[in-house]
Order: sequence, then structure tokens, then C-alpha cells
Amino acid sequence: MTIETKVRKIIAEKIPGIDVEDVVPQASLIEDLGADSLTIVELIMSMEEVFEIEIDDDQAEKLSTVQDIYDFIASKS
Repeated sequence: MTIETKVRKIIAEKIPGIDVEDVVPQASLIEDLGADSLTIVELIMSMEEVFEIEIDDDQAEKLSTVQDIYDFIASKS
């Protein structure tokens, strides 16, 4: 499974009412997908667990779109 597929699946599972098809690279987690601050924290924790990486608070604040998450995880792999 690719990074993109895993990320899309995690986002769709964590944000209520979002399907995998809604999770496109340019989508903003908050504005387009409707994530709130608690959901963002849950997403970060899931990404850390699935990809076995650590995302500090400064890095997490920069992850505003799905593409940002793809790029960040790819840079850590």
C-alpha cells in the first residue's frame, strides 16, 4: 500500500462523513474536509503509529493539506 493510500484511508476513518474519494491532495484538512483540532491531533497520532515516525508540534502545524502530509511522510521514509 502506498503512502498516499494509507494517508487517505486514515483521514477518511478519522473525519466523520468523509469518504476516501473526498481525500484529494489539494484538500485542506480543516476547510475542505472539516477536521477540528481534536481530529487533527488524532490524525497526527495515527500517522505516527502507522508510519513509525514522530511528528512534533511545529511540524504538525505545517500540515494543512493532504499533500503536505504526503510530502512530510515521504521525507521521513
